Amino acid sequence: MIAFVSGQVAALAPDTAVIEVGGVGMAVQCAPGTLAALRVGRPARLSTSLVVREDSLTLYGFADDDERQVFELLQTVSGVGPRLAQTMLAVHSPDALRAAVSAGDEKALTAVPGIGKKGAQRLLLELKDRLGAPLGGTPAATGAPAAASWREQLHAALLGLGYAAREADEAVAAVTPQAEAAAEPNVGALLRSALQSLNRTR
Repeated sequence: MIAFVSGQVAALAPDTAVIEVGGVGMAVQCAPGTLAALRVGRPARLSTSLVVREDSLTLYGFADDDERQVFELLQTVSGVGPRLAQTMLAVHSPDALRAAVSAGDEKALTAVPGIGKKGAQRLLLELKDRLGAPLGGTPAATGAPAAASWREQLHAALLGLGYAAREADEAVAAVTPQAEAAAEPNVGALLRSALQSLNRTR
């Protein structure tokens, strides 16, 4: 297994980072929060999980080992593949997922695109006593702090993709109604909408 990649960031896309490792560009699938911390031309180290399929080899990247371990544990639940596991980590931090599972919070899990009521119940049943308690204490309450968090993540992701601060500000403003209409903003979906709005104005 490829446990991590370390090297210079060669390119960034909405869901992928290319890390140059020994003269080879490694394409790594990452959630928006992970991509937001990367900058083209700067060194980076990502914990990784290699998913092997009959027709593909896909490398998923994470900010730390804890995220990677939770990603792999999520996939042990029936019906959860790597894409859905990564989406869960794009919406909730590992500690927020631990808190949701330990509290039996179906609502938090159904906030993830692709997870319905039955899927949330299955996750709660199969992950009970396996994710453990939150490592960093009680997650921040939802509300204004969460709203600020999605804005910061989205703005940083757009800057990391090479957009100017003014363009990033305009894109964040354009998707604000979409974010405020959601119970818990999905940064991945907002990033896609923001990129679409930027493409329309260019």
